[in-house]
Amino acid sequence: MPESPAIKTLDLSRSFGSTIALDRLNITVERGEIFGFLGHNGAGKTTTIRLLNGVLLPSSGSCEVLELDPTSHGPLLRARTGVLTETPALDDRLTAYEVLHMQGELFNMPREQLPDRIEELLTSFDLLGRSRDRIGGYSRGMKQRLALARALITDPQVLFLDEPTAGLDPVASRLVHDMILALAADAGRTVFMTTHNMGEAARLCSRVAVLESGHLVAMGSPAKLTARMQTQGNVTIEVDPAQVGDAVGALSDEFDHRVVGGGVLSVEVTAREDIPRIASGLVEAGVRVYRIDSEEPTLEDFYLSIHRGGRMQ
Repeated sequence: MPESPAIKTLDLSRSFGSTIALDRLNITVERGEIFGFLGHNGAGKTTTIRLLNGVLLPSSGSCEVLELDPTSHGPLLRARTGVLTETPALDDRLTAYEVLHMQGELFNMPREQLPDRIEELLTSFDLLGRSRDRIGGYSRGMKQRLALARALITDPQVLFLDEPTAGLDPVASRLVHDMILALAADAGRTVFMTTHNMGEAARLCSRVAVLESGHLVAMGSPAKLTARMQTQGNVTIEVDPAQVGDAVGALSDEFDHRVVGGGVLSVEVTAREDIPRIASGLVEAGVRVYRIDSEEPTLEDFYLSIHRGGRMQ
């Protein structure tokens, strides 16, 4: 019998007065998946996380997380999930050890197990040496690692991350990325994350969903979503400098082009299929081709195309 999904929504909706924050959301997130939830500010991402954790009640529709209904099993569900908010509330007067101990007690973890669990997390997140220092002296990256450790204190099966690397430098962001990948690989843990960083989503997520004003407008793997875009742009081609004239002749009037210099040409293409045609034409003309670089559409390109009005479902 196939394993049930970690998260499932059916026409999940939430309104605040006359404002529709989320409109009939239908998604399924498999166990062990890193699932990206993308959208501009106010698109409905945080509202969705609150609904999935039973903090908000839906106006209509339903959802299940780990086969539990958040509206009727909120406390039980929240003991099995972890949440990292965009701006984690950490008291600068406390130490890392105190933060984790308090969180464990809040969720009624057995006292005899708590010290070992805290030491395990502090070691994993490279905070053990600073565990008795006040958080006020921590860097932003250290605070983010501590907040992530706090979300994991109960060893949750589903982890909700809201902008996990917001404001972090590239080194700290890469460290958090590696931790997220390791968490998902460990015991089939599911990660549901929001982010404005399209490169982050493309690197980490097996699938993403895109929200716009509470509506689901696209869902799929980053590769499949970007493949649906027609490539339009320039291809850089490097040929033998002595054969630039032959290359220009081979391109003829079919492709707009210009000579950049040093055997490098910039050629405008309107579809991916143009690239092999250009390459074969140059080879047939006897031109020695050293390099062809094309700019592939990115997840950011796809995302921006939606928010310029070109919705793709």
